Amino acid sequence: MPPGPVRTIFVVSDATGDTAEKVVRAALRQFDVGSVAVDIRLFSHLRSSEDLCRVVDEAAEVRALLVFTIVRADFREELRQRCEARGVPCVDLIGALMGAMSGFFGVAPRGVPGLLHTVSPDYYRRMEAIEFTVKSDDGRDPANLPKADLVLVGISRTSKTPLSTYIAQKGFKVANVPLVIDVPLPPELAQVDPRRVFGLTIKPDALLQIRRARLERLRMAPDTSYGQRDHILREIYYARSLFESNPSWPVIDITGKAIEETASDILRIYKQRGLLRSSEDDSDPSL
Repeated sequence: MPPGPVRTIFVVSDATGDTAEKVVRAALRQFDVGSVAVDIRLFSHLRSSEDLCRVVDEAAEVRALLVFTIVRADFREELRQRCEARGVPCVDLIGALMGAMSGFFGVAPRGVPGLLHTVSPDYYRRMEAIEFTVKSDDGRDPANLPKADLVLVGISRTSKTPLSTYIAQKGFKVANVPLVIDVPLPPELAQVDPRRVFGLTIKPDALLQIRRARLERLRMAPDTSYGQRDHILREIYYARSLFESNPSWPVIDITGKAIEETASDILRIYKQRGLLRSSEDDSDPSL
């Protein structure tokens, strides 16, 4: 069978280009392109007119769409003009935003590439949060619970670890506690402000599917209690009774949700409760 058509997208930046590439890939998910193959090529750290000329010429040769994040206004305009001259369609992801923000604040942008990736206090805060979260995963080091910004509580396979890691990358110290039938909760959990504790739950059928897939990957017998519906229902009812006895804990149903969506729900409630520090931000810091 002959290969399908290929459409090329150039991602161009005067810094790392991570922001533009993520936006392009997110936008692509909205399109069913069928048999068309999409070739995304990243061109980062472009700092000279020669760089721009070379990339635009190459884009013209392969008839690519050029998507760019350039912070210098004169550099952006030069790139637009070169694209227009060569008939290369282009999209400026940051220029309009920077112009609107400049008018909003009444201050001209600095136009310095790569500022996001300079080391800042926020960077150290995120690294500290990640280290804390790794040490506090799955109930390890219960003494850390009162020090956590957030504590996630749930039975096995309710995404406690990936959620903790994802939220930690935003600068929050996260601990998580596994719920196991007949195993008492760590006493340190009672010392945590209940507004900071979040329960995680999941529909039985979804959990059954996840656990059986895990048993299969681990080449374990499928008839273990871990993958049996009756045992799963007992665990879910146990967690539900615990959550009902702690009405201050919001309960988040993770069924069918992406990690990013669940994290957004948690941080929205966290912010609504007035727990967000002024230095914290519930947006994705990675660009």
